[in-house]
Amino acid sequence: MTDKKTLSPWFWVPTLYFAEGIPYFLVNNISVMMFAKMGVPNGQMALFTSLLYLPWTIKPFWSPFVDILKTKRWWIIAMQLLMTATFVLLTLTIPHPSPEMIAAGETPISLFTVMLILFIITAFASATHDIAADGFYMLALTTHQQAAFVGARSVFYRLSNIFGQGVLLVIAGALELKTGNIPLAWQLTLLVTSVLFGLIALWHIFFVPKPASDKSSLEGKPQSAKAIFAEFGRTFVTYFKKPGILLAMIFMLVYRLPEAFLIKMINPFLVASNEAGGLALPTETVGIAYGTIGVAFLMLGGILGGIFASRVGLKKSMWWMAACMTLPCLSFVYLSIWLPTNIVAISTAIAIEQFGYGFGFTAYMLYMMYFSEGEFKTAHYAICTAFMALSMMIPGMFAGYLQEALGYKDFFWMVICCSVATLLVTFFAYRRLPADYGRK
Repeated sequence: MTDKKTLSPWFWVPTLYFAEGIPYFLVNNISVMMFAKMGVPNGQMALFTSLLYLPWTIKPFWSPFVDILKTKRWWIIAMQLLMTATFVLLTLTIPHPSPEMIAAGETPISLFTVMLILFIITAFASATHDIAADGFYMLALTTHQQAAFVGARSVFYRLSNIFGQGVLLVIAGALELKTGNIPLAWQLTLLVTSVLFGLIALWHIFFVPKPASDKSSLEGKPQSAKAIFAEFGRTFVTYFKKPGILLAMIFMLVYRLPEAFLIKMINPFLVASNEAGGLALPTETVGIAYGTIGVAFLMLGGILGGIFASRVGLKKSMWWMAACMTLPCLSFVYLSIWLPTNIVAISTAIAIEQFGYGFGFTAYMLYMMYFSEGEFKTAHYAICTAFMALSMMIPGMFAGYLQEALGYKDFFWMVICCSVATLLVTFFAYRRLPADYGRK
C-alpha cells in the first residue's frame, strides 16, 4: 500500500470535506424538512432544530483540547465512527406518527425525543470533527498544497450540501410516492446516509495520512491538568484581547441576519399547502429546485465571490457582497405573493436568492479569516465559526413562531427589513478593514 506520509491529497481531501458536510446538513437542514413532512408545527420545529446549532456555537470551549490531546487524525477517525453509529441508531429509532396526525400538522415534537438526543450527539461529534479536519488540513499539507486544494475542499463540501439537500430529498420524495408512507420513506433515506457515511469512515481509516507534524501541542511537555488548562485559557484570552473585538463580534452575529431567519422557513414554505400560504411542492421537487439547482447557484456565487474578492480585495468587495446578501431575499417575497406553479419560475427565484447568498457570504468568510490572523489561528478561527453558528441559531429559534404569527408573505417582508442591520454592520466593519486584505 502507498506510504501514508506520501499519499496524494486527492485520496483524502475530497472525501474528508464531503464527510464534514454530511452530518452538518443532516442535523441543520434535512431535519427541518423531515419534521415538516412529519407534521410538526413550524414553531416547535424551528425552535428545536435551531437549538441543534448549539454544539457549533460552543465548540471553542473544547477546540483547544483537540490541539492538546491526541492527534487530529485520531479525532477525525473517532468522530466519523461515532457519527456512523448515531446514523444507524437514527434509522432504527425514527417514530411513525399516523397519517391523520401528519395531515393535521399536529405531530408533537416530543414524539422525536430520542431522535433529537441522537441529533445532539451527532452535532457535538460533527463540530469536533470540523475542528480536527480544518487543523489537519493545515498540518498535513504544505502552504502551496493548501492553496492548490482549497478549491477542491470547498467544492466537495458543497457537493455534500447537494447530496444532503438534493439527492436525499429526491430519494425521500421518490420513496414517499412509492410507499405512500412518509415515516418509512425517511427511515430508508437515513439508512442510505448511514451506509454511505460508514463507507467513507472506513476509507479514511486506510487513506488519511499520518504526518509527523500531527501531534499533541503538549507532546514532549508535562501533560498535567494545570498545563492543559493554562494553554486553554491563553487561547481565549488572546482572542478577546484582539483589537476591534466588539465590532467583530457584532459583525459576525448580525451580517447574516436576513438569511438566518429565511433559511429555517424555506423548506416549510416550499412544501406547505397553498391555503397555508406555501407552494405545495412535492419533496422530490424541492430536492431538485432548492437542494440541487439552488445549491449549484450557491456554489457558483461562492466561487465568483472568491474570484472577485481576490482581485479587488475584501474592502472594495464588501458593499457589493452586502447587497447580494440582502436584496435577493426579495425572491421569496415574490414567491409568497404570486404562489407560482411553474417549476422554472420557482427554481429561478430560488437560484437568484442562493447565488446572492453564496456571493455575499464570501465577505463573511474572509472577514473571519482576517480576524483570526496571528497566534492560535486554528483555535481563533474556531471561535469565529462559533459566532457564525450563534448568528444562525438565535434568529432560527424564533423564525417558526414569527412565521406562524405573520404568515409567509409578511414573514418574508420582515426578512427584508432585517437587511438594514446587515448594511449597518457592513458600514462599520468596512471602515476598519485594511485596503489590500485578500487581494493578490
